[in-house]
Amino acid sequence: MSTAGLAPLWSRSAFESPDGPKSTAMASAFPRCTSVRLPALAAVILLLLVSVTTVESSQGDKEPVYRDCLKLCVRTNCTGARRRSFESTQPQYMALIGWTCRDDCRYQCMWTTVDLYQAEGYRIPQFHGKWPFVRFLCFEEPASALASLLNGLACLLMLLRYRCAVPRQSPMYHTTNAFSLVSLNAWFWSTVFHTRDTFLTEKMDYFCATAVILYSIYLCCVRTLGLKHPGRSSMVGALLILVFTSHVSYLTFVNFDYGYNMAANVTIGMVNLLWWLCWCWQNRRTLPYWWKCGLVALMLHGLALLELLDFPPLLWILDAHAVWHLSTIPVHFLFYSFLIDDSLYLLNTEKMGVKVE
Repeated sequence: MSTAGLAPLWSRSAFESPDGPKSTAMASAFPRCTSVRLPALAAVILLLLVSVTTVESSQGDKEPVYRDCLKLCVRTNCTGARRRSFESTQPQYMALIGWTCRDDCRYQCMWTTVDLYQAEGYRIPQFHGKWPFVRFLCFEEPASALASLLNGLACLLMLLRYRCAVPRQSPMYHTTNAFSLVSLNAWFWSTVFHTRDTFLTEKMDYFCATAVILYSIYLCCVRTLGLKHPGRSSMVGALLILVFTSHVSYLTFVNFDYGYNMAANVTIGMVNLLWWLCWCWQNRRTLPYWWKCGLVALMLHGLALLELLDFPPLLWILDAHAVWHLSTIPVHFLFYSFLIDDSLYLLNTEKMGVKVE
C-alpha cells in the first residue's frame, strides 16, 4: 500500500492526548483476550500448523498503536491465570491449528487499528503482508480457503472422470495422472495456507504452486517431444527437477525473496504458456479440440491479472486473491476435457499405427 502523505497513527490527534499516545485508551478498547465462540465442528486436518507465523512487515503492523496494543494485550492476557483461562475456553479446533493467545492478541489489535484508521478516514492498511480478514471458525481467509478447496475438488472430480474415460494404455495416461496429483497437492496446501498462515504453510503453498507450473511444462514436453523422443523429455524432466530443487533451496536456505519468487514463477509461467500455444497453433488444422488447450492457457494467465486489483476485502472476506482462485474453478473442467480428448486420440492413433503429431 502506498503510504505517501500518510502520517503514522501516533501523530494524529485522535490517538494523542497532551500526555502522549493513549495507552490507557487502547487498554479499554481492547477486550479480554478470548477466541471466537462458535459451535465446535469436526476436527480440521491435523498438520504441522504450529510453525512460526510469517512476519512480513506492512503499514498496519508498523503503527505504534498496533504495537502498543499488542504488547499490552500479551502482557495482560497471555500470562498466568488469564492465559490458562484462554487455553481452557479456547475451542478445540482452534487449538488443533496452533492458534495461540498471542495470535488472538494480534487479531484483536489488528481490528482495533483498522477501526481507528476508518474513524480518521484513511485507507485500510495491510498487516504482515495481508489485508485484514474476518476469521470464520479456524479459517483466517475464509473465501480463499473455500476457493482453494473447490479448486481441489474440481481437480479430483475431473481426475476421476479422466481415469474412467481413458484406458491405462493411452501414452499420456500416467503423465497426466502424475500432473493431477501434483495439482491436488498444491490445492491442498493452498487450502491449508489460507486456513492457517504460518512459516511452514506459506512456504508449502509457494513451493507447490511452482511445482505445478514446472510439471505443466513437463506435461507439454512429453506431449510434444516425449512420445517420439522419450530421451529428450527425460532430459527436460531432469532439468526441471534441478530448477525446482535450486529454487526451493535458495528460498529456504539463502533468502526468501518474494520479488525473486514472483519473477521466477512469471518466467516459467511464460515458458509454459508459449510452449502450449505453439503446440496448439501447429495442430490447429489436425486436432479439432486444440482450442480447449489454447483457451485454458490464455485463461489461466489472463485470470492471474486479477491479482493486480489488490483491493481491501469486501465484507472483510472477499479480496482479489480469492476472486482469482474462484475464477479458476471452471478451468479444470475445460482442461481435463482437452486431456481426455487428446489421450483418446493418441490411443486410437497408436492402435492404427499413425504417426503422432
